[in-house]
Order: sequence, then C-alpha cells, then structure tokens
Amino acid sequence: MLKTLARQIKEYKKVSMMTPVFMVLEVIMDTAIPLIMASIIDYGVEKGDINHIYKMGALMIVVAAFGLFTGYMGGVCGAKASTGFAKNLRKAMFENVQTFSFANIDKYSTAGLITRLTTDVTNVQMAYQMILRMCFRAPMNLICAMVMAFFISPRLATVYLVAVFFLGICLFLIMNATTKSFRQIFKKYDELNASVQENVSAIRVVKAYVREDYEKKRFSSAADNVYRLFVKAEKILTLNNPIMQMTVYTCILLISWMGAKMVVVDDLLTGELMSLLTYCMNILMSLMMLSMIFVMMTMSSASAQRIAEVLNEKSDLVNPDEPVYQVKDGSITFEDVVFSYRKDSAEPVLKDIDLEIKSGETIGIIGGTGSAKSSLVNLISRLYDVQEGSVKVGGVDVREYDLETLRNEVSVVLQKNVLFSGSILENLRWGNPDATEEECKYACKLACADEFIERMPDKYETYIEQGGTNVSGGQKQRLCIARALLKKPRC
Repeated sequence: MLKTLARQIKEYKKVSMMTPVFMVLEVIMDTAIPLIMASIIDYGVEKGDINHIYKMGALMIVVAAFGLFTGYMGGVCGAKASTGFAKNLRKAMFENVQTFSFANIDKYSTAGLITRLTTDVTNVQMAYQMILRMCFRAPMNLICAMVMAFFISPRLATVYLVAVFFLGICLFLIMNATTKSFRQIFKKYDELNASVQENVSAIRVVKAYVREDYEKKRFSSAADNVYRLFVKAEKILTLNNPIMQMTVYTCILLISWMGAKMVVVDDLLTGELMSLLTYCMNILMSLMMLSMIFVMMTMSSASAQRIAEVLNEKSDLVNPDEPVYQVKDGSITFEDVVFSYRKDSAEPVLKDIDLEIKSGETIGIIGGTGSAKSSLVNLISRLYDVQEGSVKVGGVDVREYDLETLRNEVSVVLQKNVLFSGSILENLRWGNPDATEEECKYACKLACADEFIERMPDKYETYIEQGGTNVSGGQKQRLCIARALLKKPRC
C-alpha cells in the first residue's frame, strides 16, 4: 500500500525532502533559545554583566529570526508537497478508473469512488503534511529537549523520562482502541454519499412519487451511522487531553519542587531551572503533537487502503502483445459464446450463442427483460470478455484487436442515454471530435433531432445541463443516436 501511494509523490519529492530539513533546523533553534536565556539570567542578570546581556540578547534575536524563517519555509514546502501529492492521487485514480472494464466498474459503487477521490484523499493529504512536518519535528524536539535536560541535570531529567514512557503507553492503548472505529466510519461515508447522489440525481422521481419523507429518513439514518461511529471514536480520543494535562502539571510540580531544593543547596542555577521548565513544555508538547499524528494516521490508514485498492485495480481487458490495428469490415460472428458477469456465477448470462451478421446487414434482437440483449451487444466492442467461445469482428477475434481501434469502429447507443454538461455541438462531437458543424447537422437530421434543435433559441449552441436534465427523454435519445452516427462505425 505504501509503495503504491509513494509512487504518486513524483515531482514533489524535492519539497517533501526539504520540509523535514527545515523542521529539524527549526527545532535546533527552539532548543538553543532556553540555553541562551539561562546564560542571560545566570551570567548576565545575577552577575550584573550588561555586555553579556547585550551579546546573548542579540544572539537570541538572530536564532529566533532564523527559527521563524525555517518554520515558515517548512510550512510552505509541506503545503506544496501535501497538496501536490493529493493532486497526483486524484489524477492517478481517475485515470485508472478510465481504463476499467465494465467488470471492474461493477466492483465499486459510484458513491464509493467519489468518497475515495474526495474525503479519502483529503485525509491522506492531511496525514502526509503532518508526517512531513510533525513526524520529524516532534521526535526531534523530544530528543533534543531530553538531551539538553540530561545535560543540565540528569536527576531532574529522569522525571521527563518516566513521563514519556507513561504517555507512550497511554497513547498506544488509545490509538489501538480507536483504529477499528475509524475503519468502519469510511464505509458508512459511502452509504451517506450514495444516499445524497441517488436522491439528487433522481429528485424528479422522488417528487413525482411524493417520497421526500422516506428519503429524509434514509439520509438521516446514514448520517446517524457516521455520527455514532465518530462519537464512539472521539469519546476514547478525549482521554488524550486530560491524561496529557495531568502529566504536564505533575512534571512541572515535581521539577519545581525538586529544582527549588537544588537551587537552595547550589546544585542548580536559577537560569538552568527555568531552562528545565521550558524543556518540560517542549517535551510534553512534542508528545501532544505525536498523539495528533497518531490520530490522523489512524484515520487516514483506512483511507489509504481504499485509495490503494483503486490504484492497484487492473483492468480485466488488456491489449494483446501484437494487436491488430485494422478492422476489415463490419461482419460479426459469435461462436459458442458463454458469458457471465462473474467467473464464480452458478449460471452464465449467455450460453452456447452462435450468431453470424454479415457486413452491412441490419438485424433486430428480440427478447424478454433480462434476457441479456445488452450484454450480447457489449461483447462486440469488448466491454466485457467472454468466458468461452469467441466474438469476431471482420473475421478477427475481438481479443486480438487494439482496444481503441476496435471501439472506434463500433458505435453504441446504450439503454441509459447520457449527455454531458456543455453545448449540443460539444455533446455531438463525442462521436467525432473533428466533425464540422455541417456533419453534426446531417447526423441530427438522420436521427430526427434537427426538428427540436432548430426550435431552441441558441440552436446547436444550446447548453445541456449535467445529465441532460433540460431536455426530454426522447430528445436525449435522438441526440445520443446522432452522436453514434457521427462516429461513422464500420458497416
């Protein structure tokens, strides 16, 4: 899974590597500031050395400014890397979906693919940004602060060490308990998106049958499922803050109490005690950041798996090693064809089909609903592959053709007439991108679509809404027929 996702970093490798470098430099600057502050107090203020205060003060300003710059650059590089990574993930998934056969598409719901391209990618994007920034900054900050604390006072630094182990165990238990809930949440997101998509796309049917109340209940049920799972996970995650705060305050009290005693007996300087308290906050804030990283990674792990699933999906239909690029004629032959949508199906959809259609011949296939008429036609352009037997076009098995060549020679008007947002001309040119306006008009005349197009105010420049909602079912069908004719299929 990680290798699959990592391949999409591509041109953002440089900024991805620069981000942790800037984060490490920022941590070094942040670690140096308490030491400089301790020096100012112990050797400047207490000894009355104004020159030392000026020198250390100037150094602190330079260190702080450089720390601010590295932090800013780390943020910029992290944002570029994570957003670029998300862009590549969406592009790679969308491009891979375009290669799917109908059999591949049947494995995923439309809502599921939309969730993967939106919510899941956003989760992975946020996790990647946190990994680049916090995953390097927090451990480095923790290590540097711990080293400096032991350098100043090993005895007091032991308090931090105990706190780190305690919080580490607590975080592990919390994250382990929430992982299962987050994995379930994104499955419920699919159901939520499916409810929204189906309702919006079929809103006319919903209103025609007065099913608004039913659809509201259905959506509410899907939303409640997501809500309950999130609440369940968040209830466990809320334990993180009180445990963290309790540990912070306990450490501050212990360090203050033990440190004050050491200052009194001259085992510790006042400035060193202040530095230790600063390092205490650095260490515990680093642990807080790590806990946030674990939360985000827990949420995004389920999303990452779902994204990798789509990226790793390979089309069932592939070009042969030496494809045929020329279709001789439009003759079609079915020889002992057996087909089923799934290989493990008990009964095939088509069985022992023998059919011969000569080039230029017009035939009609008649059968009851569900008798696999559409499935038979889909085998011609190799939208599915047969399990047994063969389908030949121009005397050549369709599995021997280059897929693009074969499909360019076949025009299909599907049962569900689909138009895309854009002008009528743009929709017609799906059949032939290079078609002139005159060719488009001629195709519409053959499909008897010119009558209603000419009555429209903008005629062939009339804008078609998404899904063709501003034209009737019959008009949509005629435009789809005209689009198929423009393709000039092999006869």
